[in-house]
Amino acid sequence: MTTTATRPGDRRVSPVFLGILAVSGVTGWATWTGFAAVPGLAVFLFVTSAWIVSLCLHEYAHARTALHGGDISVGAKGYLTLNPMKYTHALLSIVLPVLFVIMGGIGLPGGAVFIERGRIRGRWRHSLISAAGPLTNVLFAVICTAPFWLGALDGVPPAFRFALAFLALLQVTAAILNFLPVPGLDGYGVIEPWLSHGVRRQVEPFAPFGLLFVFALLWVPSVNGVFFDMVDGVLSALGIEEIDTYCGFDLFRFWQGTDEYCGV
Repeated sequence: MTTTATRPGDRRVSPVFLGILAVSGVTGWATWTGFAAVPGLAVFLFVTSAWIVSLCLHEYAHARTALHGGDISVGAKGYLTLNPMKYTHALLSIVLPVLFVIMGGIGLPGGAVFIERGRIRGRWRHSLISAAGPLTNVLFAVICTAPFWLGALDGVPPAFRFALAFLALLQVTAAILNFLPVPGLDGYGVIEPWLSHGVRRQVEPFAPFGLLFVFALLWVPSVNGVFFDMVDGVLSALGIEEIDTYCGFDLFRFWQGTDEYCGV
């Protein structure tokens, strides 16, 4: 177990993250102004980079909360720099979630930062560390949907509106999936400290397969329908209509051609 304290350089924001953030800003501007020759490409790059930014912030929230909870090792591991290349499983944390967005428009939870739980004292702290990530997705969803529930869409270009709606859908799906009390997901991490030692030992072997189990369930049409009805209900309460998210996903997958209804 490392005893390295967090140094100032361990908290310096990574150029990798700043680069991703810059791509999000530039492509967001291109989507807003219609500068891009192919609007769908701008939407794809904007949503993808913004989605990766949210994944970085998700993992940062876990690490930062763990730091304040007593795990000073997270700094030396690079988790406070927002650099996705420092995560325990870069493939699971970034590549796989992006692929799932492309395949089905689902904000799949990513891999993890490794928290030395032995350094954390108190069940509430353990639960808060697990909850911090998906709560970041909730906050991101609130920000993305703000123009909709505030009625501030006048003058917002359709392409940017659709992109925001689709990005909000990703955040809502990520938050819901992450909060499921399934071993391996953050929702289980929230309740795990409150379970008996015997129950935790019985459940532990299934943790590596929890995400695969959820993914398999989402391929069942009836389960998928219930899940997206729930997502649509949340988005509707926040002022986003299904046509907004549909057109956002349609523009995002620009290589398949754009629906005439969503033409911008």
